[in-house]
Amino acid sequence: MKFEVIIMPNGDKPIVKCSVSNCSYWGEQNVCKADLIMIDIDQHAGAHYDAEFAGEAFDTDHRDKAASSSATCCHTFKPKSS
Repeated sequence: MKFEVIIMPNGDKPIVKCSVSNCSYWGEQNVCKADLIMIDIDQHAGAHYDAEFAGEAFDTDHRDKAASSSATCCHTFKPKSS
């Protein structure tokens, strides 16, 4: 069995691409700068988790299944300050 070692260009943190440019975590070339990403299914889109985004706590104890990526949403989104 052959294994391939992949060196992440961002260290151990994966690169997350996001096109929502009005998010405070949005960076150049559509790279998300958040320390933590919380993604949920659309059914929970209105959920208010007790969280400070990008680094602290989320309600991660529940598990759901999505049929496609279009059935998911990002709870990490935080609008940029005006």
